[in-house]
Amino acid sequence: MTRSTARRPTNLSLDGDLLSTARDLKINVSRAAEEGIAQAIKTEREKLWRIENAKAIADANALVEKRGLPLAKHRQF
Repeated sequence: MTRSTARRPTNLSLDGDLLSTARDLKINVSRAAEEGIAQAIKTEREKLWRIENAKAIADANALVEKRGLPLAKHRQF
């Protein structure tokens, strides 16, 4: 994960057992939290994209159902 912005300290409230286990396993909690937040952002953006583009996706699927796949005659499988 490449970061172009400076890292900033923040306060988080975490489950005590999770934190203890992470420390026992020598997991970098800051990095793990950052990766989890990055994944949550990616997931939410993908969800929003699907919602925003639902009509276009449905229209494209309907076209394929009606006419078949474009260039299907050239498929070798």
